Amino acid sequence: MLSDEELLEKAKEASENAYCPYSEFPVGACILYKSSKIFKGCNIENASYGLSLCAERNAMSSAISSGETSGIEKIAIYSPKSPKCFPCGACRQWLQELSKGENVKIVLENDDGSTCYYYINDIFPYSFKLI
Repeated sequence: MLSDEELLEKAKEASENAYCPYSEFPVGACILYKSSKIFKGCNIENASYGLSLCAERNAMSSAISSGETSGIEKIAIYSPKSPKCFPCGACRQWLQELSKGENVKIVLENDDGSTCYYYINDIFPYSFKLI
């Protein structure tokens, strides 16, 4: 299994592929699934801002479209423009729903470059649920 630091390094690599000509705010994400498979994503912007895709949802979409069903173990998120690059509200909802009830670990980089983590239930305690 990948360490938090290794997962964060892969998120850093993914951020290098970001297409962000409007915000100039590259973000990379790397998700480790319980199957031990990893999926990376970067943000992809569009002139019609609502059609843009966050790195986290890009990585989750890649996993789902590849047939991954084992559930999310943890996710690393990185932006060279901002330490502690937390997921946006939409990505928090996706993480909560696609985690299959697990309290997903979110790995980030601290201001000093060290690795830190939070859990989805702590940063998003009142998610929208239909069931």
